[in-house]
Order: sequence, then C-alpha cells, then structure tokens
Amino acid sequence: MAGAVVLRYGLVVVIAWIGALKFTASEAARIQQYVSHSPFLSWTSGVLDPGALSAVFGTIELAAALLIALRPLLPRSSAVGSLLAVGLFLTTLSFLFTTPGIGDPAAGGLPALSPTGQFLLKDLVLLGASLWTLGESQTAAARRGSASPAAA
Repeated sequence: MAGAVVLRYGLVVVIAWIGALKFTASEAARIQQYVSHSPFLSWTSGVLDPGALSAVFGTIELAAALLIALRPLLPRSSAVGSLLAVGLFLTTLSFLFTTPGIGDPAAGGLPALSPTGQFLLKDLVLLGASLWTLGESQTAAARRGSASPAAA
C-alpha cells in the first residue's frame, strides 16, 4: 500500500514540478535541443515560439499530474492523466534516438551515456510508473462502476 502511494504521488510531484518549470525561459530554451531533432515534433518550431511550445508541454504535464492525483475521487479521470503521462514519457524516450550527443564520447560512446542521455533514460522508470497508475486507475474505475446502483 505504501509503495503504491509513493509511486502514484511521487509521479504526481515529478510531473507537476517538471511541468511548472516549462513556464521558465531556461526550460523553454532547453527543450528546443530535443524538439528540433525530433521527427515527431520538429514541425512545432515553425508554428510556436519556444516559450509558447514549452508552455503547451507544461500545461499538459500539469493537467496530467492533477488528474493522476485525483485517483481517490475520480479514478477514470486519473486513468486519463496516466494515459497523458504515458504519451509524455514515450515522447521523451523517443528523444534518446533522435537527439545528438546521447552517447558519452569520452567513455567511447554508447552504451556509455552522456548527461543528456542519462536525463532522458530515467523516463523509462517514469513510463513504468505511469503504466502502473493507468492500470490501477482503470481497475478502480471498473470496480466503482460495478458497485454503482446506476450501473445495474
């Protein structure tokens, strides 16, 4: 039980904190190195300036964190937040394959990771946490729905 609480609300804190940082100029500049090399997101640079794009990501991250946190009250909404988080972390993990400098040249390149590569790789654990919260929220929503007199 304690592990589940720490996993869920630790995920909420991490996503919310990172999302809030997306509204700063330094973070807006930082994400450009990832977005500009992504075949999925590079087109956004022509549509939005870095600050606006970063704010869009930040808004999505804050919404995901809030929805995940609502699990005790609204498990279906929490599942939606978890699904958003899954999408976010799949996107950031894709940067491992598109961002230059992921391997550490001083250590002979891959499999040794640069600080940028290490930063992105940790999202694998966050993806796992998001998948777990998604499944747990869906299970809770199904239980709640089957226990509801309106569902009968």
